[in-house]
Amino acid sequence: MSTQKTVRQEAGTVEDNPVRLDREKAEQIIDALNTDLADAYVLYHQLHKHHWNVEGAEHLDIHVFLQEAYEDVERAADEVAERVQAIGGVPHASMTALSAAATVEPEDEDVYDIRTSFENDLKMYGDIIESYREHIELAEGLGDYATGQMLREHLEDLEEHAHVLDHYLEDDTLVLESATK
Repeated sequence: MSTQKTVRQEAGTVEDNPVRLDREKAEQIIDALNTDLADAYVLYHQLHKHHWNVEGAEHLDIHVFLQEAYEDVERAADEVAERVQAIGGVPHASMTALSAAATVEPEDEDVYDIRTSFENDLKMYGDIIESYREHIELAEGLGDYATGQMLREHLEDLEEHAHVLDHYLEDDTLVLESATK
Protein backbone atom coordinates (compact mmCIF):
# COMPACT_ATOMS: atom_id res chain seq x y z
CA MET A 1 0.00 0.00 0.00
CA SER A 2 1.29 3.41 -0.91
CA THR A 3 2.35 5.70 1.91
CA GLN A 4 1.83 8.80 -0.21
CA LYS A 5 -1.59 10.34 0.22
CA THR A 6 -2.99 12.86 -2.17
CA VAL A 7 -6.55 13.82 -1.29
CA ARG A 8 -8.43 15.00 -4.37
CA GLN A 9 -11.59 15.91 -2.44
CA GLU A 10 -12.34 15.65 1.25
CA ALA A 11 -15.39 13.69 2.33
CA GLY A 12 -18.26 15.95 3.25
CA THR A 13 -17.29 18.67 0.80
CA VAL A 14 -19.13 19.77 -2.31
CA GLU A 15 -17.39 21.14 -5.37
CA ASP A 16 -18.72 22.81 -8.48
CA ASN A 17 -20.20 20.29 -10.86
CA PRO A 18 -20.42 19.91 -14.63
CA VAL A 19 -24.25 19.79 -14.59
CA ARG A 20 -24.31 23.35 -13.18
CA LEU A 21 -26.39 22.55 -10.14
CA ASP A 22 -25.98 25.32 -7.59
CA ARG A 23 -23.61 24.25 -4.79
CA GLU A 24 -26.11 24.96 -1.98
CA LYS A 25 -28.78 22.92 -3.74
CA ALA A 26 -26.27 20.17 -4.49
CA GLU A 27 -25.32 19.98 -0.79
CA GLN A 28 -28.92 19.24 0.19
CA ILE A 29 -29.35 16.64 -2.52
CA ILE A 30 -26.01 15.00 -1.73
CA ASP A 31 -26.99 14.65 1.93
CA ALA A 32 -30.23 12.97 0.88
CA LEU A 33 -28.48 10.70 -1.62
CA ASN A 34 -25.84 9.66 0.89
CA THR A 35 -28.68 8.65 3.21
CA ASP A 36 -30.21 6.64 0.37
CA LEU A 37 -26.83 5.06 -0.30
CA ALA A 38 -26.37 4.09 3.35
CA ASP A 39 -29.91 2.69 3.62
CA ALA A 40 -29.36 0.71 0.41
CA TYR A 41 -26.32 -1.02 1.86
CA VAL A 42 -28.17 -1.93 5.05
CA LEU A 43 -30.98 -3.42 2.94
CA TYR A 44 -28.48 -5.12 0.63
CA HIS A 45 -26.75 -6.89 3.51
CA GLN A 46 -30.00 -7.94 5.15
CA LEU A 47 -31.39 -9.36 1.89
CA HIS A 48 -28.10 -11.14 1.27
CA LYS A 49 -28.23 -12.63 4.79
CA HIS A 50 -31.71 -13.98 4.10
CA HIS A 51 -30.58 -15.29 0.71
CA TRP A 52 -27.85 -17.30 2.44
CA ASN A 53 -30.06 -18.66 5.20
CA VAL A 54 -33.41 -19.43 3.57
CA GLU A 55 -34.62 -23.02 4.01
CA GLY A 56 -37.75 -25.00 3.39
CA ALA A 57 -39.96 -26.19 0.58
CA GLU A 58 -39.90 -22.83 -1.21
CA HIS A 59 -36.14 -22.41 -0.77
CA LEU A 60 -35.17 -22.17 -4.42
CA ASP A 61 -37.82 -19.64 -5.47
CA ILE A 62 -37.11 -17.44 -2.45
CA HIS A 63 -33.35 -17.83 -2.87
CA VAL A 64 -33.63 -16.61 -6.49
CA PHE A 65 -36.00 -13.76 -5.56
CA LEU A 66 -33.69 -12.52 -2.81
CA GLN A 67 -30.69 -12.59 -5.14
CA GLU A 68 -32.58 -10.52 -7.70
CA ALA A 69 -33.65 -8.12 -4.95
CA TYR A 70 -30.19 -7.56 -3.47
CA GLU A 71 -28.65 -7.23 -6.93
CA ASP A 72 -31.21 -4.53 -7.79
CA VAL A 73 -30.40 -2.73 -4.53
CA GLU A 74 -26.67 -2.92 -5.26
CA ARG A 75 -27.16 -1.56 -8.79
CA ALA A 76 -29.26 1.31 -7.43
CA ALA A 77 -26.64 2.07 -4.75
CA ASP A 78 -23.98 2.30 -7.44
CA GLU A 79 -26.07 4.73 -9.47
CA VAL A 80 -26.78 6.84 -6.38
CA ALA A 81 -23.06 7.00 -5.52
CA GLU A 82 -22.21 8.00 -9.08
CA ARG A 83 -24.86 10.73 -8.99
CA VAL A 84 -23.40 12.10 -5.73
CA GLN A 85 -20.04 12.35 -7.45
CA ALA A 86 -21.55 13.87 -10.61
CA ILE A 87 -23.11 16.74 -8.67
CA GLY A 88 -19.90 17.55 -6.82
CA GLY A 89 -20.04 15.41 -3.70
CA VAL A 90 -18.25 12.46 -2.19
CA PRO A 91 -20.35 9.32 -1.79
CA HIS A 92 -20.08 7.55 1.54
CA ALA A 93 -17.83 4.54 1.12
CA SER A 94 -16.61 3.41 4.54
CA MET A 95 -18.67 1.17 6.81
CA THR A 96 -18.38 3.85 9.51
CA ALA A 97 -19.80 6.59 7.29
CA LEU A 98 -22.51 4.32 5.89
CA SER A 99 -23.56 3.15 9.36
CA ALA A 100 -23.71 6.72 10.65
CA ALA A 101 -25.81 7.92 7.70
CA ALA A 102 -28.27 5.00 7.60
CA THR A 103 -31.78 5.71 8.83
CA VAL A 104 -32.96 2.09 8.78
CA GLU A 105 -32.12 -0.41 11.50
CA PRO A 106 -30.76 -3.78 10.37
CA GLU A 107 -31.87 -7.08 11.76
CA ASP A 108 -29.40 -8.61 14.24
CA GLU A 109 -27.05 -11.49 13.44
CA ASP A 110 -29.48 -14.27 14.42
CA VAL A 111 -31.11 -16.40 11.74
CA TYR A 112 -34.90 -16.23 11.71
CA ASP A 113 -37.63 -18.16 9.95
CA ILE A 114 -38.33 -16.76 6.49
CA ARG A 115 -41.67 -15.22 7.51
CA THR A 116 -39.97 -13.16 10.25
CA SER A 117 -37.14 -12.28 7.87
CA PHE A 118 -39.59 -11.10 5.22
CA GLU A 119 -41.55 -9.06 7.77
CA ASN A 120 -38.30 -7.33 8.73
CA ASP A 121 -37.43 -6.79 5.06
CA LEU A 122 -40.88 -5.39 4.26
CA LYS A 123 -40.62 -2.88 7.11
CA MET A 124 -37.20 -1.76 5.85
CA TYR A 125 -38.48 -1.49 2.28
CA GLY A 126 -41.39 0.65 3.50
CA ASP A 127 -39.08 3.02 5.38
CA ILE A 128 -36.79 3.36 2.36
CA ILE A 129 -39.73 3.89 0.00
CA GLU A 130 -40.99 6.76 2.17
CA SER A 131 -37.50 8.29 2.23
CA TYR A 132 -37.17 8.02 -1.56
CA ARG A 133 -40.48 9.84 -2.04
CA GLU A 134 -39.24 12.68 0.17
CA HIS A 135 -35.92 12.81 -1.68
CA ILE A 136 -37.62 12.87 -5.09
CA GLU A 137 -39.67 15.84 -3.92
CA LEU A 138 -36.56 17.54 -2.53
CA ALA A 139 -34.50 17.03 -5.69
CA GLU A 140 -37.23 18.20 -8.02
CA GLY A 141 -38.08 21.14 -5.76
CA LEU A 142 -34.44 22.22 -6.09
CA GLY A 143 -34.51 21.83 -9.87
CA ASP A 144 -32.55 18.57 -10.06
CA TYR A 145 -34.91 16.63 -12.28
CA ALA A 146 -32.28 14.07 -13.30
CA THR A 147 -31.81 12.95 -9.69
CA GLY A 148 -35.59 12.87 -9.26
CA GLN A 149 -35.93 10.65 -12.33
CA MET A 150 -33.16 8.31 -11.18
CA LEU A 151 -34.78 7.95 -7.76
CA ARG A 152 -38.18 7.36 -9.38
CA GLU A 153 -36.76 4.44 -11.35
CA HIS A 154 -35.25 2.98 -8.18
CA LEU A 155 -38.52 3.57 -6.35
CA GLU A 156 -40.33 1.42 -8.90
CA ASP A 157 -37.96 -1.49 -8.17
CA LEU A 158 -38.30 -1.00 -4.41
CA GLU A 159 -42.09 -0.97 -4.62
CA GLU A 160 -42.13 -4.06 -6.84
CA HIS A 161 -39.95 -6.01 -4.40
CA ALA A 162 -42.08 -4.86 -1.46
CA HIS A 163 -45.15 -6.04 -3.35
CA VAL A 164 -43.60 -9.48 -3.89
CA LEU A 165 -42.59 -9.72 -0.22
CA ASP A 166 -46.15 -8.85 0.77
CA HIS A 167 -47.42 -11.70 -1.42
CA TYR A 168 -44.96 -14.14 0.12
CA LEU A 169 -46.31 -13.18 3.54
CA GLU A 170 -49.91 -14.05 2.65
CA ASP A 171 -51.39 -17.12 4.32
CA ASP A 172 -52.53 -18.76 1.08
CA THR A 173 -50.05 -21.46 0.00
CA LEU A 174 -49.94 -24.82 -1.72
CA VAL A 175 -47.19 -25.98 0.63
CA LEU A 176 -48.49 -28.06 3.52
CA GLU A 177 -46.74 -27.97 6.87
CA SER A 178 -45.81 -31.38 8.24
CA ALA A 179 -47.81 -30.69 11.41
CA THR A 180 -51.08 -30.66 9.42
CA LYS A 181 -50.56 -34.06 7.78
